[in-house]
This record gives sequence, structure tokens and C-alpha cells, in this order.
Amino acid sequence: MPVDSALLPAQTVRLAALGILAEAERPYADLAREVADFIRCILGQSLDLMGTSLELLRVEGLIEAVAGTGIGDNVGMRLTPAGDAALRRLLAAGLHAPGSELNHLVLALKLRFLPLLGEDARHRQLALIGEWYAGEIVRLEQLCARHAGRSPQFRRWIERETDLARERLGELAALG
Repeated sequence: MPVDSALLPAQTVRLAALGILAEAERPYADLAREVADFIRCILGQSLDLMGTSLELLRVEGLIEAVAGTGIGDNVGMRLTPAGDAALRRLLAAGLHAPGSELNHLVLALKLRFLPLLGEDARHRQLALIGEWYAGEIVRLEQLCARHAGRSPQFRRWIERETDLARERLGELAALG
């Protein structure tokens, strides 16, 4: 993982695929479709992300065919023990600096796969996400203080963004 421990774009595809397989075995084509659909729903079309091959996960021993040879047979795929360990490392990664569009995907993946973690790891993840939202609120408040006087439309937008971040931080506190 990068020095700041935040995920790179290609690692988000890994997180999605490994997490989906941790939930249940799936045929390769269904796995590829579900990963692509989830990413597309969060970020829209992203050629940068979808260029990452799920076959690489098989070659690295993180996923394996249940029977048959894999992709050509469109057999069921499952997570290996090494894949489970990789999933847990990816789930423990931090978020990028506030405002990153990639964070929407990473945050959605973390929340989707939160039930796969033990109680202590879930609490750590919720705390990490809470810290990120607190930083996002500070960033938005500073942005508003510096630039909102220039445009009433911008002020309304930044205030809505700040309110949303506060609301989500409150929801996280209720979960923890």
C-alpha cells in the first residue's frame, strides 16, 4: 500500500472483488459484472479502474476456481486464505486526503464489507472514517471562510456539503 496507507485506484478493484467473493462464491463473469457495476454506480464509467484484471487475482493466488480451470469455463470463484488476508489489509487502509473522488468508492467499499471484520476491526474502521469526516468538515469550513463571500450559490453548495459531512459523522457515531 502507499506510504499514507490510502488505497490506489487499482487496489479499490481488488477490495471490491475480494470482498464480493468473501460474501459468497460467484462465477467469474458474475464477479466481473458485479465489480464493474458497483464501481460504475459510485464513480460512473472509469476506464482507469476497470482496466485492472481480475485474472491477476487468480494468478497471485488470491482467488481460485471452485472446479475447472477458471475463466474459460466461467466456473465459480472463491477467495483463498491469502485472498482473505489481502482483503483484511485493504479494508484497514486509510482514506485519501479529503475531497478525493476515489474516497467515495473506498468509503462505500469499506462500509459494504464492514460486517466481514471482527468487532475490534469494525470499531477501528468506524473511528478512521469518523476522523476522515472530521477532517472533511474542517476543510469545507476553511473553504467556506475563504471563498464563500464571492458567490451566494457557492456558499449554499459548500454549506450543504458541510452539513452532509456533519450528518454522516453523526451517523457513524451512532453506529460505534
